[in-house]
Amino acid sequence: MTGYAGDTASGADRGEPDRAGAGRLVDAYSLVVFDLDGVIYLIDRPIPGAVEAVGRLHAEGRAVAYATNNASRRSSEVADLLTGMGVAARPAEVLTSAAATAELLRDRLPEGAPVLVVGAEALRAELRAVGLRPVATADEEPAAVAQGYGPQVGWSDLAEASLAVRAGAPWYATNTDRTLPSPRGPLPGNGSLVAVLRTALGRDPDVVVGKPEPALFTTAARRAGTGRTLVVGDRLDTDIEGARRAGLDSLLVLTGVSDAAELLAAPEERRPAYVSFDLAGLFDPAAVVAVPGRTADGGWSVTEAGADLVLDGSGPPLEALAALCAVAWSTGAGPRVRAQSPAAEEALAAFGLDG
Repeated sequence: MTGYAGDTASGADRGEPDRAGAGRLVDAYSLVVFDLDGVIYLIDRPIPGAVEAVGRLHAEGRAVAYATNNASRRSSEVADLLTGMGVAARPAEVLTSAAATAELLRDRLPEGAPVLVVGAEALRAELRAVGLRPVATADEEPAAVAQGYGPQVGWSDLAEASLAVRAGAPWYATNTDRTLPSPRGPLPGNGSLVAVLRTALGRDPDVVVGKPEPALFTTAARRAGTGRTLVVGDRLDTDIEGARRAGLDSLLVLTGVSDAAELLAAPEERRPAYVSFDLAGLFDPAAVVAVPGRTADGGWSVTEAGADLVLDGSGPPLEALAALCAVAWSTGAGPRVRAQSPAAEEALAAFGLDG
């Protein structure tokens, strides 16, 4: 197993499952909750291996759920999208920030209350489904403002929301993801649009519903009943932090937004229990690693050199990353890393840390 210079406790020392010589990661959990964008698909294209991974879980009779901050689709639409990709999904398995926002507003407003919507039609549909009335202007005296991601959101939508909030309407944001993944790279997400209003109003939203708030994950775990839950995500600032707030284990996959450099610099509240390149880590013990690494023997060593980390030795790249996390998280060094051996150069290249 991985060796490194430092005194950080291993996953086993912290009471977490030990991956050394262990069986499949998925066998320790009764429910797997997936984020969608960056984990299962990018916008509308499945990520390689994702369809097969979820199909394998279904074939084994394992409980699966999906939790997404994207408020541009309803739960039924997400289920249809997944099914069209080859992932059999039911609307009841899908939890969206749009539906959660609508349910929260239903519990706080009288039936038929007007809600000014900034976002996609899916958010309006979710509000109608719970008995509320979506409106488009501040002149309609909305009882609240609901803001979610929508690719057609423009200045006039934000202007009406600004006027409504200044007039006293409470401001609900479905989520504050700064970006969303795409095949062309990260694109502005709802958090970027929330930032426009934050600048105009000089304050934050009254309520943020989606991840990293724990509600989506705790709802999924509650529906599943007894047993342990594993959250699989690609973002440290939403998926992983949300899982930790919910008291759940998490697996970071490197197929979406967060990369190895961000992982090395992650504060404690955004550190996952496990890391893998992709969803193969659910089934293949060699394709996943617990982070941080162990203090025991191994082929890798990590030392500090000023503000840098120096990786030496050889072994599986994921174990190198676990060792780097151990030292970076215990000392605050990095995430700038230098290689001291040819194998280290290859490992850093695999994580994009060789620049």
